Amino acid sequence: MTFVLLNTVALIADDGQPQAIDIGSRRELFVDDFLFDKVMGSTTHKLHHPQAREIVMTHDAAWEGNGSNYHTILQDGDLYRLYYRGAQFDLEDGKLRQGHPQVTCYAESRDGIHWEKPHLGLFDWEGSRENNIILTTSPSTHNFAPFKDTRPDVPPDQQYKALASAAGKKGLAAYVSADGIRWRLMVDEPVITEGAFDSQNLAFWDAQRGEYRAYYRDFRKGYRDIRTAVSKDFVTWEGGDWLNYGDAPRAHLYTNQVQPYPRAPHLLIGLPTRYVDRGWTGSMKELPELEHRELRASVNPRYGTALTDLVLMSSRDGQTFHRWNDAFLRPGPERSGTWNYGHLYTACGLVRTAPTIEGQPDELSLYGTEGGWTNARLRRYSLRIDGFASINADGDGGELRTRPVVFSGNQLVLNLATSAVGFIKVVLQDVDYNEIDGFGINDAAPIFGDAIEREATWQGNPDLSKLEGRPVRIRFVLKEADLFSFQFKTAGN
Repeated sequence: MTFVLLNTVALIADDGQPQAIDIGSRRELFVDDFLFDKVMGSTTHKLHHPQAREIVMTHDAAWEGNGSNYHTILQDGDLYRLYYRGAQFDLEDGKLRQGHPQVTCYAESRDGIHWEKPHLGLFDWEGSRENNIILTTSPSTHNFAPFKDTRPDVPPDQQYKALASAAGKKGLAAYVSADGIRWRLMVDEPVITEGAFDSQNLAFWDAQRGEYRAYYRDFRKGYRDIRTAVSKDFVTWEGGDWLNYGDAPRAHLYTNQVQPYPRAPHLLIGLPTRYVDRGWTGSMKELPELEHRELRASVNPRYGTALTDLVLMSSRDGQTFHRWNDAFLRPGPERSGTWNYGHLYTACGLVRTAPTIEGQPDELSLYGTEGGWTNARLRRYSLRIDGFASINADGDGGELRTRPVVFSGNQLVLNLATSAVGFIKVVLQDVDYNEIDGFGINDAAPIFGDAIEREATWQGNPDLSKLEGRPVRIRFVLKEADLFSFQFKTAGN
C-alpha cells in the first residue's frame, strides 16, 4: 500500500526541481507531516501518549483550595519553579462563591517530582506571613503566567516576565521581576487589550524569530479559541491573529500552553485543553462523584456535564498549527477527581526529569490537574524525550520518503524504538529518488534497539561529509519500529 500526503505544499525551484528544505543541524520531530513526501507499506503517523505518574502536589493550604489551577512550571538551571493560582470555590444554594481572595503561589523543586512550598514572608494571610504567596493583586492572581526571559540583552531587573489579567481595566498586564518571586508592573496600562482573556494567557521570548510571542483566549464564532501577538519590547504588541489549524475540526480550546520545544526550538509545541459539554446522559451519570456533579450543575448545568482532556498541536511559524484530532492525554481510568470540567488543565511548561525506571534515559514531565471542585491536586505524567509522535511500521514493514533537504554535519542520529526483530534502515537519495552511491539500501546497516540517540551507518561508516550541503531525500525503511526524531550533527558536538 502506498499513499501520498497532500497537505504539504510541494515547493519548486527555478530549475523545475523540488526545492530543498534547509534543516541545517536542527533536530526534526514527527509532530507534523512537514517533511513527508511519500508514506508506504504499513507505515503510519502515530500519536503517543504520556503515562500517569505520582501526585506531586496537593493544594491543601488555607490560601489555596479546590479552585487552585493555572500552573506554570519553569526549569531554571538546577531549580524547578512552579507558579499557580490559590483559590477556593464554595457551592451553596445554587450559587458559586469565592471562599477567599485568589492569590498567586510559588513552589520549587530540585528534581521536578518532590516540591516544597517555601515560607517567603511577602504577604500576610490571616495574621501570618508564613506562606508561599507571591501576588495578591486581583484579578492578576486569577491567571498569572510567568516565564524566564532568555533574550540576550534583557536587563537584570527584568529577567522574569509575566502576563496576567489587568486590575481595573480589560486586558493583560505586563509584570517583571529580578528573581521570579518579587514582582512589579512593567507599565501601568494593559499591554494587550483585544481579547476575552478568561483563561491562562502566556508569553515567551522566541529566540528563533527574535521576538516575544503571546498566546491568549478569545471567542471565535461561538468557540473558545486562541489568538497570538508579537512584540519586540513586551509592551507594544502587534498582530492578535487567530491560530490556523488547517483541516482540524472545530473545538473549544481552553488553556493553550504553547512553548518552544527545548530540543528543537524552531518547533512550538502546544498542549491546549479541549472542552466539550456532553449533557446529561446515562454515561454521564455513571462517571465519578455523581452527587457532587449534580451539585455543580445546580449552579450552572455545564459545571456538571462538561468534560476536558488534552490535545497536541505544533507550529513552525507561530500561527499555523498541526493539531491532532485524537486526545493526547485522555481522562483515563475513572477515579475520584477525574472526568470533570477542569480535569487535565496542564501546567504550562515541559521539563526534563530523571527516569521513572533507574538506568533508562531521562524523560519529559508534564503536570495535569485533577480533583478540581473537591480536592485540587497536581499529577505528573511522563513521556519519552521527543516522544510526542512517531513514524511507525508493523511487522509487514513500510517506509517514509522525505521531501528534499539540505543538512549540516557529518553524521545522522535517530531517536528510535524497535522490537527484538525490528529495525530501521536509512537510505539517502538524490531529488529524483535515485540511491546515492554508498548510501543505498544494501549499504545501510539495520538499526535496532531503544535509544534517544543512535547513529546511522553505511557499510559500517557513519561519515556523511561528502553529502553536507547537497539536496538529498531520506528514505526511512522500518519494520516493527518507531522513529521519533532525527538530527544531522557534527561528530563530537
